[in-house]
Amino acid sequence: MFFIISSDRHLKRSLTPLNVWSLAFGCVIGWSAFVMPGTVFLPNAGPMGTLIAMEIATFVMLIISYNYSYMINKFPLTGGEFIYAKMAFGEHHGFLCAWFLSLSYLSVIPLNATALNLIMRAVFGDAFQFGFHYTVAGYDVYFGEMLLAIGVLLIFMIVNSWGVKFTGSIQTLLVMILLGGILIIIGGAAFSPNALSDNLLPMFRPADGSFTKGIAAQIAAVFVTGPMSFVGFDTVPQLTEESKFSADRVKVVMDTSIMCGGFVYIALALVACSAVPASYTGWVEHIKDLPNLSGINGIATLSASYNIMGKFGLTVITASVIAAMLTGIIGFYMATSRLLYSMARDGMIPSWFSYLNENGVPTNAGLFCTVVSGLTCLMGRPVMGWVFDMASTGAAIGFAYTSIAAAKYAFREKRTDIMIFGILGFILSVMMAVLLLFPIPGLNISLGSESYSLLFVWVVIGTLFYVIKRTWGGGQLHINTQKTISDLTDSNR
Repeated sequence: MFFIISSDRHLKRSLTPLNVWSLAFGCVIGWSAFVMPGTVFLPNAGPMGTLIAMEIATFVMLIISYNYSYMINKFPLTGGEFIYAKMAFGEHHGFLCAWFLSLSYLSVIPLNATALNLIMRAVFGDAFQFGFHYTVAGYDVYFGEMLLAIGVLLIFMIVNSWGVKFTGSIQTLLVMILLGGILIIIGGAAFSPNALSDNLLPMFRPADGSFTKGIAAQIAAVFVTGPMSFVGFDTVPQLTEESKFSADRVKVVMDTSIMCGGFVYIALALVACSAVPASYTGWVEHIKDLPNLSGINGIATLSASYNIMGKFGLTVITASVIAAMLTGIIGFYMATSRLLYSMARDGMIPSWFSYLNENGVPTNAGLFCTVVSGLTCLMGRPVMGWVFDMASTGAAIGFAYTSIAAAKYAFREKRTDIMIFGILGFILSVMMAVLLLFPIPGLNISLGSESYSLLFVWVVIGTLFYVIKRTWGGGQLHINTQKTISDLTDSNR
């Protein structure tokens, strides 16, 4: 099933606007939305710094979304940023963009799969800590937990093979559980006597012996997480050929997923510091002590939900977290496999990745995602964190290429509005990449040494892969892009 190459099948147009929105929102809000308030947002910027930074990041993503909307209407093909970069600047740039973007997408799959183990540890203790185990960077990896993570990956590989319509319906159901749970907790916080506005003080992270960042640096430290916090809305163009609605409607889908995502990030951060355990004087003391805590007290959003609504609140937030992890796995699994399919269809990578099963699903590309994600799960959570950090660079590169490609085409068409948004989106994307890649005195928000090393390895692998592929004579366009666009346009009428 997985190893036959066929060219007489095509992607099936089955996704509704709600399905696509669910895929985008489910990718934006994953495990990180629940853990980052306690590990990144509040420790670096406090509640007000988080609110300001995420509002700015949301606005920036809306600018970039404007460019995506323009390019999707111009090139309504699966592949998204890869197609835009290749058509605007040539296949070298197309491969470069796709290589880093695939890292960004692919890294989130094992990140969410292994996060299941963290939520199980927090809520159910050592239930899955059985069998042989080993230690990676101080983190114990247990056979039982890896069995859970890899088992989930295999289940969703099979589910995905049943067709995009079925997978889209599953994603929509999970997103309803995810969003419903978050809204219940927010509503509970609004009326609970344990969630007080005074608990939000101080509004920024106060300076102490180990923390000296000023307000601007605090906001920048959270803002720089924007590429990976919001990566997911850009999975929409990867599903263009499987959406049964016209491309001119995708802007609403992307914009609403971004705005809802920004709201959820901010709301969860405020909830996390509004109700802390009674043994702490405030959120600052609790956040500082998080690394030393276990169970639900070690995850700020779970701890706050329990303090706000008791066991019911913990049950609701746990259901939301699990749903978020599963939507992240499904969404990025689909996005990565479609990106690989598009690259193979254009001859950038072996044609094996372009195989579609009888349901119109790129199962070979999906098998590759499952194998790589499964092997990555074996490395443990610390390595996941390093990969996730460097993957932010890949997201920023994808945003930058889409924006500058939009500016280039808009210049030819004398579209001043698109030119402005394209140039602005490119500058902002590059700025986020620079903040990640280059240490800036006073900010201390660049990648760690481990992430730099992994990024270097990814660049070397990509360079070797592309040189070998070019030497073998690959890299030629295998599809008539304009004819495909015309066929897709006709089918939407």
